[in-house]
Amino acid sequence: MKVDLHGLRPSDALLRVDRHLQRCHAAGVLVAHIIHGRGTGTLKAAVREHLARHPLVARFRDGTYGMGGDGVTVVELKRQT
Repeated sequence: MKVDLHGLRPSDALLRVDRHLQRCHAAGVLVAHIIHGRGTGTLKAAVREHLARHPLVARFRDGTYGMGGDGVTVVELKRQT
């Protein structure tokens, strides 16, 4: 599952990220893609800082070349307990 944050301010983007991760977790999805683009890197930095302390996130990394490279963050969610 993926969410596209292009054109959003960081504050709005982080709200959308939270909703997306909650939906994924509730549906039992273990991998989510966050599309933030490359741009200046401000949005990517805000998203990753947020993910680093998010309670549902196990880890995250850059997307592969075919999925958008460093313009995409791949998030691995914690399993439901």
